[in-house]
Amino acid sequence: MLPRVPYLKWLFLDLNAYFASVEQQEKPALRGRPVGVIPLQSEGTCLIAASYEAKAFGIKTGTSVREARQLCPGIVLVPARHEIYVEYHHRILEEIDRHIPVAHVGSIDEVDCELLGPQRERAAAIDLARRIKRGILETVGECLRCSVGIAPNRFGAKVASDMQKPDGLVVIEPGELPDRLFGLQLRDLTGIGFNMERRLNAAGIYTVRELAALEPKHARKIWGSVAGERFWYGLHGVDIPETPTERGSIGHGRILPPALRPPAQARQVARRLLAKAAVRLRRYGCTARALVLSVKLENGGRWGGETRFAPTQDSVPLLDALDRLWAGFEVDHRVRLKQVAITLLGLAPVEAYMPDLFAAADPAWRARQDRLARLSGVMDGLNHRFGADTVMLGVLPSVGLEYAGAKVAFNRIPDRIEFTE
Repeated sequence: MLPRVPYLKWLFLDLNAYFASVEQQEKPALRGRPVGVIPLQSEGTCLIAASYEAKAFGIKTGTSVREARQLCPGIVLVPARHEIYVEYHHRILEEIDRHIPVAHVGSIDEVDCELLGPQRERAAAIDLARRIKRGILETVGECLRCSVGIAPNRFGAKVASDMQKPDGLVVIEPGELPDRLFGLQLRDLTGIGFNMERRLNAAGIYTVRELAALEPKHARKIWGSVAGERFWYGLHGVDIPETPTERGSIGHGRILPPALRPPAQARQVARRLLAKAAVRLRRYGCTARALVLSVKLENGGRWGGETRFAPTQDSVPLLDALDRLWAGFEVDHRVRLKQVAITLLGLAPVEAYMPDLFAAADPAWRARQDRLARLSGVMDGLNHRFGADTVMLGVLPSVGLEYAGAKVAFNRIPDRIEFTE
């Protein structure tokens, strides 16, 4: 058994109903009203966030627009504004940093901070949490409530932040893990979703107490990886260091409004998304060597394809690769599309690229590569200076593509510059 942390070490902050709260902060007329945030103006989509006034009617993230209107006829649905959510995110980080350094940003609405020295005393930790909460309300916005969890390890602090919402503050003392969590359901523990709960049930585990009673190796077997063993140790109060990750892909995907669901219009959306991914690829100083196109159809079908090519970061060869994939898709499918997504794989630093020796010896090949690089660089510069889509390869759909800009994902916060690309 690895040693448990004998003191309070982590403070985890979870912003409550973040997207909806930002909308209520920005638009006072929405305060106190049930609000749902949707990815685009369409009756065929689902909510990506709901205010607590909406949650009181049983509405939650993932509820369809139709069901939300049935549950709460008075709900106000607003399109997501990711640029504003990112701006508020940075303002919140600045306020937290006034009180304690942010150790890790888990998502746009979750951060954790390491307690040091006197901050590890219960009274001091609680006072710190209250000062952070008050500071966010006073300097960022009165609608931006948060729940704070304090515990000996990251896992415990995260779970504690979910135990009292909204505007909660829960402390789990050293020695209280795992017993303090025995009253929770398996799905209340961070990292256990529907599929993992089914796996645990299949292994005869139905309660947190039963999960805690396992041997670490048994947990690894159920999870099918070392993640199960890490989870078990977290449940028992051991502070397992975060595993560093490397960027392995760049991707963008969008649900299509009805006007963009015919294949010709959807193809233009896919090209726009790939052009945006190519800009990010160049900004990161990387090349890619594979492209994946994924499509969901209105009739429920799916299609996916992948193509590989010599490492590149230039838009022209990347768009050529997409055209090849799209031609293969249209051979078999003539129905309307519901969603498109593109992903660039095989990322590597541009300085690591070693061209084919025979190609590199060809002056014409080198000249073309130089022209492509200059073209991409000039386009990036113009779009950054004068606004996204000032210069494009090809055409944009006849209806607006505002929703095709940067968006917040579960595990990714767009850089501010992405909203100008």
